Amino acid sequence: MAIQTTVEKLGQLERLGDFAQRPTRRMLVIVNPYATTMSDRLKHLVIYALQGRYEVEALDTQRRGHATELCREAAGEGYDVVVAFGGDGTVNEAANGLAGSGTPLTVLPGGATNVYARMLGIPNDVVDATEHLLRLADDFAPRDVDLARVNGRAFVFAGGVGLDASVVERVDRHPLLKARLGAWYFAEAGISTFLRSYVVRPPRLTASVDGGRAEPLDGVSAFVQNADPYTFFRRRPVRLMPGAGIGSGTLSGVVLDRANAIDMPTVLWRILSGRPTVARHRRVSGFEGAREVVIRSADERPLPVQVDGDYIGEHAEAVFGIEPGGLRVIA
Repeated sequence: MAIQTTVEKLGQLERLGDFAQRPTRRMLVIVNPYATTMSDRLKHLVIYALQGRYEVEALDTQRRGHATELCREAAGEGYDVVVAFGGDGTVNEAANGLAGSGTPLTVLPGGATNVYARMLGIPNDVVDATEHLLRLADDFAPRDVDLARVNGRAFVFAGGVGLDASVVERVDRHPLLKARLGAWYFAEAGISTFLRSYVVRPPRLTASVDGGRAEPLDGVSAFVQNADPYTFFRRRPVRLMPGAGIGSGTLSGVVLDRANAIDMPTVLWRILSGRPTVARHRRVSGFEGAREVVIRSADERPLPVQVDGDYIGEHAEAVFGIEPGGLRVIA
C-alpha cells in the first residue's frame, strides 16, 4: 500500500475515532519499529486514531525479548488490552509476556505475513485493522485460546524442527531481503537450504507422541501446530493436518521422513494445495489430538527449532506441549 493511500485512510479513522465520550479502557501498544511495513508516520497516525476510543500508551521495542518484558510489566499495571503492532515475532514475544496473566492481547499487522492476525480474524491491512480495534471498544469481549510451548518457550500457532527452522534462521539473517521480497525470499531460501543441507546426510530426528501412544515417527523435519493453518504463502493458507485449532486443546502435525529432489516437489504441491492432504504423501506421517510431542536428535546432531517464524536456536531435544486457554485475546 502506498504511504499516501495509507495516510488518507487513516485520516478517515481519525474522524471515526473522534467520539464525545472519554476513553475508559487503557491500551498499551507494543511497536516493533523494524517491522516490515512500519514507518514513524504510520505509527503515529495509528496511535492518534486509537486515542479516539482508548487511553493509549505506546512503546517501541529496542531488542530481542523486549516485548516480553514490556508485556509482563503491562500485565501487572492493569492495562485492559495490549496490542502487538508488528509481525508474528512481535506477537510471539507479547504472548510470552502475557501468558496466564488474564490481560488480553490483540494485534495490529506490521509484518510480512501476519499469520496470527489473520487467524484471529483481524484484517491484514493495518488501516482496516485499526478501524476494527476502534469498533471493539464497544464490544469488548476477551476470550481464552490455546497456547503451545516448546522447551518452555510459548508460541501461538506453529513450531518446526529441521528444514523450516533452518530456512527461518537464514531468512532472519537478511531482514532487508525479507522485507523486500516477502514470501518469494522464503521460497528461495527454502530451495537453497534444502539443496545444501537436506539432500545429502540431513540431520535425523525421532518424534514421540503422548509418551509413545503410537510408534515413534522418524524423519528429517517435524512441523507442529496448535492452530490452523500452519502459515501462509502470500494469500494462500498452508495446511498440514486437520484437528488443531486455537481452542481445540491439542497439537497436530507431520513428520517428513526424508527429503530428496524426487519427493519434495509433490510434497510441496500438497502443502500449497490449501487442503490438509500432505499427511497422505508416502514420505510424510501425521499425528493429531496430541497433548505432548517430544522430538529428539537421532544422530547426536543438534536440531534447529523455530516458533511462529522466529528462530530459537539448536536443541538436542524439543518438548512440545499445549496449555488450553493459556492466552486471552480480543479480536
